[in-house]
Amino acid sequence: MSRTATITRHTFETQITLTLNIDEQTPISVDTGIGYMDHMLTLFAKHGRFGLQVKVSGDLHVDSHHTTEDIGIALGEAFTQALGDKSSIERYGAQFVPMDETLTRTVVDLSGRAYLVFTAELTAPVLGTFETEVVEDFWQGFADQAHANVHIAVLYGRNTHHKIESIFKAMGRTMRQAVTRNPEIIGVNSTKGVI
Repeated sequence: MSRTATITRHTFETQITLTLNIDEQTPISVDTGIGYMDHMLTLFAKHGRFGLQVKVSGDLHVDSHHTTEDIGIALGEAFTQALGDKSSIERYGAQFVPMDETLTRTVVDLSGRAYLVFTAELTAPVLGTFETEVVEDFWQGFADQAHANVHIAVLYGRNTHHKIESIFKAMGRTMRQAVTRNPEIIGVNSTKGVI
């Protein structure tokens, strides 16, 4: 069965269409109106080996907050929808990813319970037109809608671009690990029988 989802999210602030294919690596096409966010989502998809198409029109004349947060919400919804009952998935993922002087650790549990722990000192407030403080808002929206425990920690680093890039690469790899089907797992990977 194909694990895919298309999410259409329209608010007064953003119009988003997002398609996720967990099991096919292509195509990847991202147009958010924010160059830096396009780059990060492309990295996430490439390193997670996901097919991902994102088209966004947002109120960027205000700032990048609504657009970025709403993409995180839509991406989390897409994973929830595409995974269905989560039968036979590993459920957990954990990765360490370096980016030059930076090292980031990400851990995910697709537990059905939303929680975000985000530890990253992003010292450059803006990259291009992108306000870096909204990276946490993106992952909060993602965790809430993916119903996942998400733990992100930039362990050390200097360059803010490198820190954020290592987060998106690590989360792509972490999600790939968590969503991988394991034929040895019968039903869902929980003694509760549901996640």
